[in-house]
Amino acid sequence: MSAMNETGSTQSGRRKGLTRNVVILGFVSLLNDGASEMIYPLLPVFLTAVLGAGPAALGIIEGIAESTASFLKLTSGYLSDRVKRRKGWIVAGYSISNVIRPLIAVATSWPQVLALRFSDRVGKGLRTSPRDAIIADSTLPEFRGMAYGFHRAMDHGGAIIGPLLATGLLLVLQDTPQENLKTLFLLSFIPGLLAVLLLFAGLKESPADGPLPVPSSGFNFRAAWAGMPAGFRKYLAIVLVFTLGNSTDAFLLLRAQQLGVPIALLPAIWVALHVVKMGFSVPGGILSDRIGRKKVIVTGWIVYALVYGGFAFASSQWHVWALFMVYGIYFGLTEGVEKALVADFAPTHLRGSAFGLYHLAVGFGAFPASLLFGLVWQKFGAATAFGMGAGLAMLASLMLSGLAVKTLEIRNGI
Repeated sequence: MSAMNETGSTQSGRRKGLTRNVVILGFVSLLNDGASEMIYPLLPVFLTAVLGAGPAALGIIEGIAESTASFLKLTSGYLSDRVKRRKGWIVAGYSISNVIRPLIAVATSWPQVLALRFSDRVGKGLRTSPRDAIIADSTLPEFRGMAYGFHRAMDHGGAIIGPLLATGLLLVLQDTPQENLKTLFLLSFIPGLLAVLLLFAGLKESPADGPLPVPSSGFNFRAAWAGMPAGFRKYLAIVLVFTLGNSTDAFLLLRAQQLGVPIALLPAIWVALHVVKMGFSVPGGILSDRIGRKKVIVTGWIVYALVYGGFAFASSQWHVWALFMVYGIYFGLTEGVEKALVADFAPTHLRGSAFGLYHLAVGFGAFPASLLFGLVWQKFGAATAFGMGAGLAMLASLMLSGLAVKTLEIRNGI
């Protein structure tokens, strides 16, 4: 396949690392995340203050939701390789999420929120691996860090817009706090609809830039796993260890509230976090293109461990604000870079499956991570729970540091 066919872009676009599909998917993520983040920073408060749920229920909801998404990411990635098309999975996934998510407004108990979050994450599970794979299909290897960094930056841009909209609407709405939250959740449907319409109109997939043909027989999960490099399998095991200490960020918001951050400022602190995420995502991706993915990921994981250790000992509001800012650096150094490393490892015709396996490893650890964190917090306190997360992150950092460099030398000198 020629470079032109693999990227499906102009020479100018390839030089910049930002092809048409990458840019379109970036703006779709901006709109979709804007809709999602109108709700997410306020969800812990809605569950605890309005519906009367506790930390354990929050851990169950988020753990099941994220694990569901991750298991479906394997299936959708595999099937997008199998049928040699990606766009349909992406459109279906975004559509489901943006229809289901606003219905949290009508929930009257935490099990109903669980059911809606489960359905929302089904949509995420259908779209994510095919979307990540089509970015690799549309980008030259030497620009993958930049491409995935750009996508994450746009996603975080939506996470800035969403809470700002939420804050503005909460200041304007005149009903009771409970009714204001419900109205806000319903209004999140508008940016979500715009995201789906942009996908229909803008995302292009031709046979030239789709995945390479795969055998019509004998192509299954086991064959896909067997086709992955040994270094990739080791990398997934290390990612799993890290994920066991990476519980839902809803606990950080709960910790912020516990340390005295007013409910009205929770969206603002969420915005500040995503400003830092957005600012570091592209530089983090470009840095990985230049010095290698492994060094950047290890650095990011160490930052995560330090932040969680800080939350364990935090005692005032300013500690929370400072820790959230540093936490954003971790995301900038890891989110896009981890995906770029997956694309480096993956055989071209198994890109969807490789991303599915990566997300499966994350999901396999997501449920026990959030459930265990919630139970430890409830029984032993926040400091113990955050200390546990910091310890697992440091262990994963050491494991990745010790992984032989030759197992990571795929295409770009990592």
